[in-house]
Amino acid sequence: MAVDYAVIVIYLAGMLAMGWWGMRRAKSKSEFLVAGRRLGPGMYSGTMAAIVLGGASTIGGVGLGYQYGLSGAWMVFTIGLGLLALSIFFSARIARLKVYTVSEMLDLRYGGGRAGIISGVVMWAYTLMLAVTSTIAYATIFDVIFDMDRGLSIILGGTIVVAYSTLGGMWSITLTDMVQFVVKTIGVLLLLLPIAVVKAGGFSEMKAQLPTEYFDPLGIGGETIFTYVLIYTFGMLIGQDIWQRVFTARSDKVARYGGTVAGTYCLVYALAGAVIGTAAKVLYPDLAHADDAFATIVRDELPMGVRGLVLAAALAAVMSTSSGALIACATVANNDIWSRLRGAVSREKDVEAHDEVRGNRVFILIMGIAVVCIAIALNNVVEALTVAYNLLVGGLLVPILGGLLWKRGTVHGALASVCAGGLAVVGLMWWYGILANEPVYYGLLLSLAAYVVVSLATPPTDAAVLAAWRERLAGRGAELEPEPQSESVPTPG
Repeated sequence: MAVDYAVIVIYLAGMLAMGWWGMRRAKSKSEFLVAGRRLGPGMYSGTMAAIVLGGASTIGGVGLGYQYGLSGAWMVFTIGLGLLALSIFFSARIARLKVYTVSEMLDLRYGGGRAGIISGVVMWAYTLMLAVTSTIAYATIFDVIFDMDRGLSIILGGTIVVAYSTLGGMWSITLTDMVQFVVKTIGVLLLLLPIAVVKAGGFSEMKAQLPTEYFDPLGIGGETIFTYVLIYTFGMLIGQDIWQRVFTARSDKVARYGGTVAGTYCLVYALAGAVIGTAAKVLYPDLAHADDAFATIVRDELPMGVRGLVLAAALAAVMSTSSGALIACATVANNDIWSRLRGAVSREKDVEAHDEVRGNRVFILIMGIAVVCIAIALNNVVEALTVAYNLLVGGLLVPILGGLLWKRGTVHGALASVCAGGLAVVGLMWWYGILANEPVYYGLLLSLAAYVVVSLATPPTDAAVLAAWRERLAGRGAELEPEPQSESVPTPG
């Protein structure tokens, strides 16, 4: 295991080094939060794929393959479909808005700032729980690598992510995500996938050993697939963590085509995870928990050195999602919630000057400490993630997509939609149970009904607001932050 330990330690040290390098680049708010909006297609595709393919997609995807066979690919497959839909239909418009958060988009579209603050609170809760659930996954990985205590594992992994995210913001996260994308591709697709299939005796032996439903594309069940589409496909369309990556693209074409490449990669990754899980079922038919399939096959079937690289790939998957959710959580907390509260308290248009990079850095540190503490205290990861996605989709999907697609939508309709959908989801989760499908079904329908009815019953959005919105959608009218003069940075990608 000495070689495996060395691979992991070198990888972790490299992540910290990337954070230090990114700190030297992040000299302005734009550089710190959205990497200066200048990522080219190569880096954009890699980092977008890295953030959406986290621990749930890797360890959980293999676990679903172990439990259901090839149809276990549907969870990650719907993530890829959501990224494709976002990239093809919406990313160009989102990139041209030149904003930092989803709530800023709602303010621009509806005017008045009232929709933004409520949506900011909902989005903050979603990104916080997403960061927490990603951080908890360190316990599983470090337990396999170092046989480490759960709490200590979370502190170690969380500290490294918080450190490089705080140092360099989106630049550090972008650089580390690019490394993580390469490590995941080599570790999971090029090494673990073929080795697992060979160890299981090939596809013919897998078919001979397992029931036929393991090779049924719909074996996981139609209702489950439909729920995955509602939660993950639609969740990809509106999450702050995903939009913040769209904002890093240097042009709307990069956002569209780079995101399409990343979405296609997700589809391949989904199938790979399901095949690895199916192979693990042949090798280890009686595991107590399906999610143990990834760690078991890595520990028992891979040679020394390769094992360390594949474990680094799993660690990369978790870190990319965790860091993306962390900076999204801090950005929303600072820009959508704290800045509005500070402005409301001061009652002055020009609040005292402050260092925006330093302020965002402080918020990442604060949110990071909170995430680590909550992760140590929390046990049920699935329930926490379900609550996060139910609130996101039930409360924010309709007003966000409605704002992009329906000009008759109003701020009152948006507020009604957020409140009706959010409250319905919370109440129905209490009534049916957190893991039930009904809360997101009915919550989404109530959100849509409230948006349409209230929008039609209230005066249309002011013509001046809509005119300004159309200008921003066309890529005009945004006040761009000046580039830092102290150091030139080559255009990546």
